[in-house]
Amino acid sequence: MRLLFATSLLPEAQAFSGYEIANRCILDALRALGVDVVPVGFANPGRSAHVVPGSLNLGELALVTDDADPWRKLNWLARAVRNGTTFAAAKLQVLAPDNLARIIDASGPFDGVILNNVTLAAAFETVLTQLPFLYVAHNVEWKSAAENAAAASGIIERSLYAREARLLKSIEARLIAKARFVHALAAEDIATLGLTDARANVLPLTVHADAPEPAMRQPTHDAGIIGTWSWTPNRLGLEWFLDQVVPHLPRDFSIAIAGRLPQGFDLRHRNVTALGRVPDATQFVRSARVLPLVSTSGTGVQLKTIEAFELGLPTVATSLSVRGIGSVPANCTIADDPKAFAEALVAKARAAGPSDLDGSAFHLARKAALGAALRQGLQALGARAGQTAGRVEAPMAGALAS
Repeated sequence: MRLLFATSLLPEAQAFSGYEIANRCILDALRALGVDVVPVGFANPGRSAHVVPGSLNLGELALVTDDADPWRKLNWLARAVRNGTTFAAAKLQVLAPDNLARIIDASGPFDGVILNNVTLAAAFETVLTQLPFLYVAHNVEWKSAAENAAAASGIIERSLYAREARLLKSIEARLIAKARFVHALAAEDIATLGLTDARANVLPLTVHADAPEPAMRQPTHDAGIIGTWSWTPNRLGLEWFLDQVVPHLPRDFSIAIAGRLPQGFDLRHRNVTALGRVPDATQFVRSARVLPLVSTSGTGVQLKTIEAFELGLPTVATSLSVRGIGSVPANCTIADDPKAFAEALVAKARAAGPSDLDGSAFHLARKAALGAALRQGLQALGARAGQTAGRVEAPMAGALAS
């Protein structure tokens, strides 16, 4: 079976963000099932050489909104309004749909398509939905946008997020209706998307390719948090932690934050240190006595939660941080009250003995379940070896995006 894997950002040999880790996990599992899968999408600026070989690279694009100058942001917004699409999709509309069709056709034929989340699919829906396709819902994007609108501080930001939510709800519903099968990352999202078990299942992702080996640890700080802080739901969780939880912690309780923070982000407290992007995420989380898992909004699953459980590390988590996790380890305390959260952090960080667990069983169970879940989707796709694969034709009207 030969499938096109349509994703906004192409996977690299070394994954950094949660989205990249999830994509690598899915691609590895598909290839383990014998699928010839060809990623198509864009590369981060200066990263084309690091893209996984065999990918269809549509060019390099800077997609992080916080890094863009005001003129670029206005250009993206103007394109989104002109094309009647989302702000995120408009960023990708830098080539005409018929050009994309020709690129795909030159590398075809394909038995089907995997639409990896909504963004690239929304930007080039006419092209990418010609063949039978599966849809991977990393999040319920319209719900996340609606939550962002509710949390926005200004009327312009609130209006833009509300527009995204309206458009995303329509686009996601359209893609789900046409898809042969839908994979979500959390059971809660299947219900939110209005799907039944007959047309959808959950992909239980893993962070590590193999079960991590237990390691001797010498923590350098009490608590460590890592994330992609340019993503609004992550930032909101971090702000909740800094504003609501940290004031209940002792002043000498040291906290390290890994991952690039938005420009001008206020750390608020002297015992909080920002490290920026770290070279080894696993080494970083192992350097903390306890990991706060601080999600307060959003959908999908938290990859940082999965990694902590795979490594057997002690954690304190909000209820939303463990969404999509079927079995929570014994050394994870769930607390949504800020004071209770802080007390649990102190108790774990100041415990007399180590509280690490062996996370290999957690990892192996999820890895086996992931293969079974993907196999169900592939069966629903209906493509079989030896069938005549399809070609993607250029749309009747494909104007170059400006």
